[in-house]
Amino acid sequence: MLIENTINISEVLKMNQDNSLCKPKHKTSIGGQALIEGLMMIGSENAAIAIRKPDGEIIVEKRPTPKKNIFTKIPIIRGAVGLFKQMILGFKALMYSAEFVDIEEDVSEEDEENKEPSKIDKFLEKVFGDKLQDVLIYFSVILSLFFSVGLFMLLPNFLSELTLTRLFAFEEGSKVLIYNVFEGLIRICLFLAYLYFASKLKDIKRVWQYHGSEHKTIHCYENQKELTVENIKKYPTAHPRCGTSFLFTVMIVSILVFSATGRHDQIIINLLMRIMFLPLVAGISYEITRFAGRSESKILGIVNAPGLLFQKFTTKEPDESQIEVAIEAMKNVLVEDKKADKW
Repeated sequence: MLIENTINISEVLKMNQDNSLCKPKHKTSIGGQALIEGLMMIGSENAAIAIRKPDGEIIVEKRPTPKKNIFTKIPIIRGAVGLFKQMILGFKALMYSAEFVDIEEDVSEEDEENKEPSKIDKFLEKVFGDKLQDVLIYFSVILSLFFSVGLFMLLPNFLSELTLTRLFAFEEGSKVLIYNVFEGLIRICLFLAYLYFASKLKDIKRVWQYHGSEHKTIHCYENQKELTVENIKKYPTAHPRCGTSFLFTVMIVSILVFSATGRHDQIIINLLMRIMFLPLVAGISYEITRFAGRSESKILGIVNAPGLLFQKFTTKEPDESQIEVAIEAMKNVLVEDKKADKW
């Protein structure tokens, strides 16, 4: 049942207080992403991808983080730009981790050598050459953006318009707000359903265990404890600066932004407006998350609580072997000057 994966807000706040996580000794900007049998930590100078191979060995690869430019310093804009850059970095890391998956199919070396590339493969290699992999990664990111926007932005708008228009009639003054609140509720319900059904997949559970190990390790580092398995196990899997919390903020901000921009009688125009203002929604959400992560305000702690609740879906308790992978990733992004990764 859905309720099995949820906890109430008071439990979240108590969890933060009991573990002294509201006031960590060193708030860090280091973040990460769970991968297939591993994870990536992103530090101030480089990113480290740690993968547990099928034979048990942990391998680590360091990669440079995206270079900063003028757009990464301008409020609002930096949120939208940073999100796209991190998606690119994340897709590259995900493809790298997939190379080490233990494939059960029995394919001989001779079969691999005799396997001829398809006509489409030959055409793409001829057109793009050595840049083919980068082109495919950018294409995948854009495709995933279209899917996310379609499922969580456009579909709720369409459903709210279809439902409320047919069933109810509102006064013009209250129409925009009611439509957008209802649209926001549909969006949250779709997101919860997506997380719930995804949590039932065995492979996804493994990924979310690595997600939990990432958060636990960051908690340990922020509390300036030695990065050992025993120390890390003490901390919770939820973290206030998680991407899941950011997504929840996006949903709330979208209600306010889309209410302020109005609502048109034609559905197609409303859908185009959602796409046009999405970078603004992402940028504002980033600034809120950034401020909330730095603040010690109890009010902002309550604001963060729903995002922590969502993490009951996207994080799971890791085993010791998964924590060991997180430790290796974290150690490879740390720098001598701790001010460099300060949040």
